[in-house]
Amino acid sequence: MHKRWLKRLKIKTILFTVFILAVFGILFGIGFFLYVAKDIPSPDSIISRRVSESTKIYDRTGNTVLYDIHGEERRTIISWENIPNTVKLATLASEDTSFYSHQGLDFKGIARAFFKDITTFSISQGGSTITQQLIKKALLGDERTPSRKIREAILSIEIERRFSKDQIFWMYLNQIPYGSNAYGIEAASQTFFGIPAKDLSYAQAATLATLTKATTYYSPYGSHLEELHNQKNLVLQRMKEVGFLSEEDYNKAVNEKLEFKPPREAILAPHFVMMVRDYLTKKYGEETVTNGGLKVYTTLDIDMQKIAEETVTKYGAINEKAYRATNASMVATDPRTGQILVMVGSRDYFDIANEGNFNVALARRQPGSSFKPFTYATALEKGFTDSTILFDVKTEFNPSCLADGSQTKDQYGLACFHPRNYDGLFHGPVTMRQSLARSLNIPSVKLLYLAGIDSTTNLATRMGITTLKDNNQNFGLSLVLGGAEVKLLDMVSAYGVFGNDGVKEQPAFILKIEDTNGTVLEEYKSKKERVIEPQIARTINDILSDNQARASVFGANSSLYFPDRPVAAKTGTTQENKDAWVVGYTPSLSVGVWTGNNKNTPMSSQGAGISAAGPMWHEFIVKALKGKSVEQFADPDPVEVPKIMLDGSYVYRHQDETGQERTDLHTILYYVDKNNAQGEFPFNPDNDPQYKNWEAAIQANLHLFNISEVVTF
Repeated sequence: MHKRWLKRLKIKTILFTVFILAVFGILFGIGFFLYVAKDIPSPDSIISRRVSESTKIYDRTGNTVLYDIHGEERRTIISWENIPNTVKLATLASEDTSFYSHQGLDFKGIARAFFKDITTFSISQGGSTITQQLIKKALLGDERTPSRKIREAILSIEIERRFSKDQIFWMYLNQIPYGSNAYGIEAASQTFFGIPAKDLSYAQAATLATLTKATTYYSPYGSHLEELHNQKNLVLQRMKEVGFLSEEDYNKAVNEKLEFKPPREAILAPHFVMMVRDYLTKKYGEETVTNGGLKVYTTLDIDMQKIAEETVTKYGAINEKAYRATNASMVATDPRTGQILVMVGSRDYFDIANEGNFNVALARRQPGSSFKPFTYATALEKGFTDSTILFDVKTEFNPSCLADGSQTKDQYGLACFHPRNYDGLFHGPVTMRQSLARSLNIPSVKLLYLAGIDSTTNLATRMGITTLKDNNQNFGLSLVLGGAEVKLLDMVSAYGVFGNDGVKEQPAFILKIEDTNGTVLEEYKSKKERVIEPQIARTINDILSDNQARASVFGANSSLYFPDRPVAAKTGTTQENKDAWVVGYTPSLSVGVWTGNNKNTPMSSQGAGISAAGPMWHEFIVKALKGKSVEQFADPDPVEVPKIMLDGSYVYRHQDETGQERTDLHTILYYVDKNNAQGEFPFNPDNDPQYKNWEAAIQANLHLFNISEVVTF
């Protein structure tokens, strides 16, 4: 009896404790709810959304507003009946397919988001329903805190209690931001397509539904047009999967060609500004950029930018008529700071029909011979000199092909490789200086072989080329002729390293960012890094500014020549004239120009770098540097290497076994091995089939030059 009584008492005690804890838990929950709920705005205020302060992007002086990111908000409220099913279905498929079945909260989505939060120690935005997104955009903002998410959940339930599903969806479609200051589906439809929302097709509606996910990144006026189309197609795919679209309508929508209305926003240096805005959005979030009132001071020189835009417009029209080149791009930086002074991404940003909003300055294109200086700089690092002799004769670089270059494919079906020079001629023995200055292809391929492909890509990467280490790419000897893809901005920055005596500064486009209170969020800081020795940079500068050395190919008065100041420059032309480049620099200004077609179609046969890009590049530099002091490149130290081939001589006189005087003529490979003082090389001339092939080609073609005696440069 006593034990039974104790057992009952213990159970009562436990139940009482549980009851007390439950009461306290409920009271705590009610208290916490009341504390959180006291600041919740009224659901009735959801249509009268207050627009916060806009973010402004300035030039480097702070006197010119390049872009007011918010500007005047555009919104047109339309009735539920005037919103077509194309929009409703695309939005549901993109954002919340279970909208009409839940009560404001997607508990499965919340669970997934919660699990992600506790595993990544972050506050995510996962699991948001259309109701939650409406509240977030219209009432609470994008702050990522637990208390805000609780308020969001409470408001979602309250909104769902007070309004019907159609009313909530109607408010959402009239409230949500679509980018370019367009709020609501009607403003978005008029802004991007120039038509009322009631006329939107499935493809257009899916595109607008995509914009709400990341209005800056997916903007049709930005540089991610391909990603926008891909995401649009995913929305259409989702619509088909959930039964919103038939197979026929899906195929029609996927294949529909979209035409965007040109932007009407007041914007200066648009490609540059969109790059800045993209950066701001990724770092600070869409809500902060749109409504946070940031003041962004950039590196852009508005006076130089105007000169660049005028020059690109002028020569863009000339090149289209003369060379069938429909587009052009220009970038200028200050080598001493890495700061971007000019960025023209295309001839006309607002010509959406011709993809004018696409920023070629950040796109990947083949550089042609403008890549050569990196190979020559690598060779200089390895101990070669600018007097090193290379033989410019017909040469086959595939050891499985005949040495005379008469084959197109070898026995394995692989292409033979016997490049020709720009002028179609062979020039016999030339120095490295002459080869680079004249942009000779055959000696440059040989030099890449000597310098090493990996060593060359490593040096180019150190100098600022960011595209050579992607996906473990394997490059061949065509690398030196522009076989890899690069970005114009990278090329201009990397060339600036030569002009800055071998010191690299990271490309920069932000000077300072302040919030609404004047607090500095970030500020430009120099990031100097020596990536090549001064002697190497000065030697490259000396070669690329040597007008006499290049005159035999380009002429004494080409667009690369400036009679009043030294300017180093290099041209580039890709196969079939798909790309024309000129990149050049002074100690304080590095400038690059690309000319061609966005769709990679060839220009005319005359559309080479010197002709299509040269005049545009030359005129900009003349105007940009007008009235500014003349700057000289530092001279390289004289180099003397008493060794055949490296000292400018290429005929070897010696006595044979019988004591007879002999004169031998070999390529440079004959004199190079892995153990010499120049450094390590990727071959051994005694057993390298490529060397034997080259040697045979040299001997077979020396008669073209009547080399019968020793010549020393």
